[in-house]
Amino acid sequence: MSCILLPKSEKSYQLATKYNFKEWMIARYLAIVPDTEKFLDYINNRASNQYIRINSLKIDIDTLKQKLLDKDFKLEKTLLSEVFLIKESKFPIGATMEYLSGYYYIQDLSSCLAVECLDIEEHDVVLDMAASPGGKTSFMAQKMNNRGMILALESERKRLRKMMFNLSRCGVMNTVLWNLKGEKIINYDFKFDKVLLDAPCSCDGIMQKDPTRKLTYTTETIRYCSIRQSHLIESALKVVKPNGLLVYATCSLAPEENEFVINSIIDKYDITVESINYGVDSLLNFGDKIMNKSIKFTKRLYPHIHNTAGFFIAKIRLNNINK
Repeated sequence: MSCILLPKSEKSYQLATKYNFKEWMIARYLAIVPDTEKFLDYINNRASNQYIRINSLKIDIDTLKQKLLDKDFKLEKTLLSEVFLIKESKFPIGATMEYLSGYYYIQDLSSCLAVECLDIEEHDVVLDMAASPGGKTSFMAQKMNNRGMILALESERKRLRKMMFNLSRCGVMNTVLWNLKGEKIINYDFKFDKVLLDAPCSCDGIMQKDPTRKLTYTTETIRYCSIRQSHLIESALKVVKPNGLLVYATCSLAPEENEFVINSIIDKYDITVESINYGVDSLLNFGDKIMNKSIKFTKRLYPHIHNTAGFFIAKIRLNNINK
């Protein structure tokens, strides 16, 4: 799948010069991102928001909230009861005893919303296809009260140690870690009630946190990621039980990694793209590509609109078996 390049314009040149972006990126953002200049100004000139997710496996929400308030933290509620925006703190939020004790996890709201869309139940059997560093895995375990079972895959062995530490710190006990590429799960006779595919992506949705991505972002990155994502989602659908759920997510703004990937499976599988209550409707066309109308039920999150990382979420119900 190639990366679509859109015509440059006087506007794309002006914004690229003003905000120090590659012009081909700006030409695409003008077609992808609402209020593009506000978006560029936001990610260039504001620090990314810090969110924490309270870990109810170890402490209840009100107790931890009071502990943090006693340390002069200023917290703001979000869409999710477990997640708070840190408005102010006198200490680095990754250096408190509460963090080291696993009472909370530092995790963007967008990431937590992807887990929320899985409709997790206590006794589910769940697959986390690209699990490192473990934030979404630990949130799923929290929602399951350490019951049921999570199989968490990580293809790079060196990342498993950090993930093991994170899950242990959070008191997760219902999860099996497996050093395996997500695509390889189809080689085993497993079926899952719920599958989370937080797909490896080009990550331009986190440029506010990592400005170097403005310089390293390339059309080849988009092409490579979109091909791998297509392989991963095909594998994911093959291990979801009938009537099971797959949530596909990325921190990319590229349609090739988001809408195009979902659009490519709609006619191949007996699936329903279910509505999501967060974000704004996704794109129904980009360049010369026109999407299936059900793509509007997938959602996009933007930093300047939702105060999160740039994010894409699709919620997919497998109705029956492969067509």
